[in-house]
Amino acid sequence: KFAKENGDHLIKCIVYTDLNMVRAGVVKHPSEWPYSGYNEIQQPKRKKILINYERLKELLGFDSYEHVKTAHKQWVESCLSDGDNFRDSKWTESIAVGSESYIQNVKALMGGMALGRKVLETGELFQLKEVQYPYIAHLGAKKIDIGNQNTYFWNQNYENTTT
Repeated sequence: KFAKENGDHLIKCIVYTDLNMVRAGVVKHPSEWPYSGYNEIQQPKRKKILINYERLKELLGFDSYEHVKTAHKQWVESCLSDGDNFRDSKWTESIAVGSESYIQNVKALMGGMALGRKVLETGELFQLKEVQYPYIAHLGAKKIDIGNQNTYFWNQNYENTTT
């Protein structure tokens, strides 16, 4: 789960998510990915609806859903033409993104689950982040070779199973 504030923060989050498969190099435009939120917003469905279109319109501050579609398309096209389509840790590594008051509210609502989580200011945005630990601290892994005890040769195993 990921918390994001209404308005500008929500717009940026939607566009960032819409461009995931473009960033991954799977498609050149989000409309080419059949399971994208981009298509869901641009071509509202009548059956198996995933988005509350009326609520989305309200959260984004538009007076009609046609305006939502037009603006959404422009935001995505702007990111694609500006080359502003790179991985951004604030959207991928944060629990919540928004204004300082919004982040403090999310942290308060999380109660004890927010212990140890940091509020970071990044320009005009604030983020609620988890403390990052290296895997080695949790797993206690040893850096040794596995050795021959776990080696199995295909010919030997195959012959043993067919006899």
